[in-house]
Amino acid sequence: MFDQLDFLYVPSRDVAADLAFYTDALGGEVVFAIEAFGTRVAQVRVTEGGPRLLLAGHLEGEAPVLVYRVSNLDEAIAALERRGAEIEARFGIPHGPGATLRSPGGQRLAIYELTRPEADQRLEGRRDFEPLRSGESPG
Repeated sequence: MFDQLDFLYVPSRDVAADLAFYTDALGGEVVFAIEAFGTRVAQVRVTEGGPRLLLAGHLEGEAPVLVYRVSNLDEAIAALERRGAEIEARFGIPHGPGATLRSPGGQRLAIYELTRPEADQRLEGRRDFEPLRSGESPG
């Protein structure tokens, strides 16, 4: 059903400070850092492969959301519902439409259909804010 795990959406109370940790302490590379609609979202590359790590200021809770790509969102939702999964909400990301669900143990999952493959190219390099290093004050 799933094509691959594309994104790890990680909640952050301070995206700029977390971005500094992932870049300075872990050696990651900022792909983009966007401030819009009253929140901040940053993508950081910590490995060449694997899912992309997104730090999200608007994401509620403490647990990350594992975001899997599917080839057809409506078909995947129908198949999940037939198997007893409950879709919590539908959403949109720059890459396309999606839907969220939760496991019985509370893990957060999402599926999305890649309808806008140009999103990566459009977002890469955008820097609306910089990492906030220890001792600096937000600007």
